[in-house]
Amino acid sequence: MDQRALGKEGLRVSAIGLGCMGMSFGYGPAADTSEMIKLIHTAVDQGVTFFDTAEVYGPFTNELLVGQALAPVRDKVVIATKFGFDIDPSTGQQRGVTSKPAHIKEVVTASLKRLRVETIDLLYQHRVDPNVPIEDVAGAVKDLICEGKVKYFGLSEAGVDTIRRAHKVQPISALQSEYSLWWRRPEDEILPVLDELGIGLVPYSPLGKGFLTGAINENTTFDKTDFRNIVPRFNTDARKANQSLVTVLADLARQKNATSAQIALAWLLAQKTWIAPIPGTTKQNRLAENIGAARIRLSQADLVDINAAVARVNIQGTRYPEHLERMTGL
Repeated sequence: MDQRALGKEGLRVSAIGLGCMGMSFGYGPAADTSEMIKLIHTAVDQGVTFFDTAEVYGPFTNELLVGQALAPVRDKVVIATKFGFDIDPSTGQQRGVTSKPAHIKEVVTASLKRLRVETIDLLYQHRVDPNVPIEDVAGAVKDLICEGKVKYFGLSEAGVDTIRRAHKVQPISALQSEYSLWWRRPEDEILPVLDELGIGLVPYSPLGKGFLTGAINENTTFDKTDFRNIVPRFNTDARKANQSLVTVLADLARQKNATSAQIALAWLLAQKTWIAPIPGTTKQNRLAENIGAARIRLSQADLVDINAAVARVNIQGTRYPEHLERMTGL
């Protein structure tokens, strides 16, 4: 698989990565550990070198899974994880955001152990903490880089001002933010700043939390623990209205002898050479499908057609409930 550079500090990753959150958290009960280890190993065999996790996924269990799965191939992969939440260690309850420098260093110590590594390749601040100056956060990560515990610094869902201020203290290699054919707000301000500063973009939910695959419709039911139950964009009326986007993708996919998911991912890859999406899955067939998107080449004419078709679709519903949207910097 093609490799892509994220930032100017030397970080290189596969064009398509693997978001591991859903294996342990967010989309229903945790998947079988042995099956997920097989899935991760298949990804490595197929050229994926970029794996994404976080302490809050589980919490803690996803880092343990990723660490166990990737230990045999540590020298072949890039592992990204995140800090930024206050988690009760006894109950696992999330108590809000925190990025105090002392807390960051405690999290890294614990993450290193769970991931079975000596150095975290890419460390993101998961969500901006309004009570801690971003300069202090960047400074803490810079210290960890100097100590050899972290290689590269990233932010997640941060706004333009935060990105600029942090980058002055410690160069940012990657910003992880939601970006897809049904969430294009980063194009307004974020992408130009990343281009200016030489920072890579790692789109999460590049398939719209599964919706852009075409496997979800208004009649789909989710497990009671699936967080999409509280996402406005996934209520029944919104799903019904948003099917028009899936129809557009399906039509385009037929023309390219591809799938809707592959067109959605190929579109992202065609936007910038410094974009590396991290679709998540727990299924071998979906993994193969996602990896196959890296082989699809969209021409400028294709992109014009896609943009024109998608522009005619009026996406319904916000991407997060209000209390979660307030935690982003967009």
